[in-house]
Amino acid sequence: MNHSTTILAASVAAALSMAASAASADAHQEKCYGVSLAGQNDCAAGPGTTCAGTSTINYQGNAWEMVATGTCATMAIEADAEGNARHGVTQATLDAGMDGNAYGPGINRDLPATLSSEISDTYMPVMM
Repeated sequence: MNHSTTILAASVAAALSMAASAASADAHQEKCYGVSLAGQNDCAAGPGTTCAGTSTINYQGNAWEMVATGTCATMAIEADAEGNARHGVTQATLDAGMDGNAYGPGINRDLPATLSSEISDTYMPVMM
């Protein structure tokens, strides 16, 4: 093997190792809606946002963050302005819906005022 081939082989091995590590980390994480602070959501937050870091309010219901599996609903986040408790909701819970009916892409609380009612009406109808 010449020097260039050795470097290429090492680069490919490193890339494969990083990909395997990322896949392993993802297996222990899940999407959790309604727990990220403004501008700190992970990518593909939902209607009204474009990608990572575009949520506009704290605990925005359609913005998600990757969290350790099993911790979403028990994460400690601030109560709302009226003192009501808030918690995160997993993608699996949203997909399952109540009585088997699927909800929209996030929870119906703390959505931006600029979000059209056409979009916000597709969100989980139960206040969390």
